[in-house]
Amino acid sequence: MSEYLNIFTRVQVRGHYEPGIPLPRGNWTRTQGEPIFEYWMGKLGDAQIGPIYLGGLGVASAVCFLIAFEIIGLNMWASVHWDPVQFIRQLPWLALEPPAPGYGLHFPPLNQGGWWLVAGFFLTASILLWWGRIYRRAVQLGLGTHTAWCFAAPIWLYLVLGFIRPLLMGSWSEAVPFGIFPHLDWTASFSIRYGNLFYNPFHMLSIVFLYGSALIFAMHGATILAVSRFGGEREVEQSVDRGTAAERAGLIWRWTMGFNATFESFHRWGLWFAILCPITGGIGILLTGTVVDNWYLWGVKHHIAASYPTLWGPVIDPATLPGAASLGVVK
Repeated sequence: MSEYLNIFTRVQVRGHYEPGIPLPRGNWTRTQGEPIFEYWMGKLGDAQIGPIYLGGLGVASAVCFLIAFEIIGLNMWASVHWDPVQFIRQLPWLALEPPAPGYGLHFPPLNQGGWWLVAGFFLTASILLWWGRIYRRAVQLGLGTHTAWCFAAPIWLYLVLGFIRPLLMGSWSEAVPFGIFPHLDWTASFSIRYGNLFYNPFHMLSIVFLYGSALIFAMHGATILAVSRFGGEREVEQSVDRGTAAERAGLIWRWTMGFNATFESFHRWGLWFAILCPITGGIGILLTGTVVDNWYLWGVKHHIAASYPTLWGPVIDPATLPGAASLGVVK
């Protein structure tokens, strides 16, 4: 029967619910009551939902997130004059914008960027509290803290975009607005303003690690599903007591690529590629405007980019034009 199983015909094995290991004294108890079994959740992972553990950090993180979510949502709703139809219709384009350049790092009136600062404070607090929750739960379970430090990588990029770089630039206006399309528009204008981020070497590295991690995890997922008929999804047991699944998984890559990755080493490749994507991206953003004002001209200087033909005169850095400072083009 296992010969006919594939990614579309996964069999769900369901037994009695698993309450988890007992928690030591000093911890909150998990949510009581019978867990829920959901068939469609079983298609994505384990069909059992619950019991859930929150704890002090989890509750504090959830409260801070709800405050930030409410502030952002109500400001977006107010921007369409409290019209529910227009709120739903225009939601992808609505935004909570940071303060104007004239306020610098001062706290502006609430309706002129102050709400953005308040929402950003609570959202940042929520994320950092959740990081602490992940770290403490890993220690409590006797695990390595790899997951917490992986989560710290995107937190670094988030803090660079909304806190560290604006501080270095001396203005909250340098930060990213809250919104779906508005934050994408910010990214496009940010790239244009600083001479095209594609010439930023750390942006190049970030894209390499982005595509590389996607490739590595796709290869890994495909390999494990391919050997699941031999018990390959039980990776821990296969790593400790190597069976036919581990042998075949390694053999296919040695045959096709000349390189035999192990169950453990492939996860290390995926781990480093994934966390280096936001780390290098954050470094590239941090250097933009603080060290390099125009990445295209920087690329020409360092022979990364070709200079444009001088048909209409030399290329001029927009930051050197009259009135650039008043428009916020320079620091």
